[in-house]
Amino acid sequence: MVLPIVDEVKPKCYACHEGFDDIDGLREHQLRMHKEEYERDDQSSTKRGPAPGDVSVF
Repeated sequence: MVLPIVDEVKPKCYACHEGFDDIDGLREHQLRMHKEEYERDDQSSTKRGPAPGDVSVF
């Protein structure tokens, strides 16, 4: 399937593949329709820090 160039520049939801005119529309859609996915990702994220033996250069 070949998509027209017009659709290639529009943001698309990775979960349901619905296209939007701008990034704000995509953000609102994801928070409204896929809210549980984003909440699950926020809870499972771990805090990252330097590994033992890492050296900081100033």
